[in-house]
Amino acid sequence: MKLLFDENLSRRLVARIEDLFPESSHVVREGLLQNPDIVIWEYARARGVAIVTADADFYELSTAFGPPPKVIWLRGCDYPTEVAERLIRNQTIRIAEFLQNEEQGVLVLTP
Repeated sequence: MKLLFDENLSRRLVARIEDLFPESSHVVREGLLQNPDIVIWEYARARGVAIVTADADFYELSTAFGPPPKVIWLRGCDYPTEVAERLIRNQTIRIAEFLQNEEQGVLVLTP
């Protein structure tokens, strides 16, 4: 499954995890920079992509509306891009299992 990185995460993450999650993108690349979260939510739902974010807003949308889209929340992500990349790499199997599980809507990851 493709991932869509929110604007609060570095665009560089897309290239850094391309070997794990090919065809992933960033909201900047999709022309969604500074759009309301609900616009990004609807975009992700329509395209079958999971949102990767560092804030609680998409968690709250998932609680209100349920999946899809799925949300991967890097909680407390005020750390460097390298740390975010390492977290995603270390949790790749868990992320892949989450993306395949139709019942789960949110995966919370912390370093």
